[in-house]
Amino acid sequence: MKPMQIDFAPPTWRRALYRLHPVLLAAGIAGILLCAGGIWFAMQMADQRAAREQQIERLRASQAALSKRPARVAEVAIPEAQAAAVNAAILRLNVPWRQLEDAVGNATPANIALLALDPDPRKQLLKITAEARNSDDMVGYVQVLKQQDFFTGAALVRHEIGEQDPNHPIRFQVEVQWRAQ
Repeated sequence: MKPMQIDFAPPTWRRALYRLHPVLLAAGIAGILLCAGGIWFAMQMADQRAAREQQIERLRASQAALSKRPARVAEVAIPEAQAAAVNAAILRLNVPWRQLEDAVGNATPANIALLALDPDPRKQLLKITAEARNSDDMVGYVQVLKQQDFFTGAALVRHEIGEQDPNHPIRFQVEVQWRAQ
């Protein structure tokens, strides 16, 4: 037969601890210690975080103070000749080639042979060297160039007859002024 436990005393926490198995009591104490350690660790982490946030605020304030001061840039003296050469190269690169090519291509008939296109970006002037079979074609080409929307004017600068060529073509040069962009 099993032993019976008869206990008529009122239940209290002391009696509950007394009857508790020692392994459960050790586990409870370990749990309380772990909770206390976790709380202590969380408090340490919160303190470290607050310290880091203060450090970040100090760094931001010093960064803002540094950014308010004008940065000193070392001035490099560029020789006048070099500056002029760079500006000339930039002007050459900024020539509106596509518009010039389209305007000249639209104005050039099949009986005119283009030999050279020489732009002067400072004056917005394009020198066209071409050949024609006769003077009527040459004059007609200059008139067609004048009618192009991209050009403001066209003028025949010089012309010569090619004596060495058996067809005797007329080589001429036209200057056209293009519109500012």
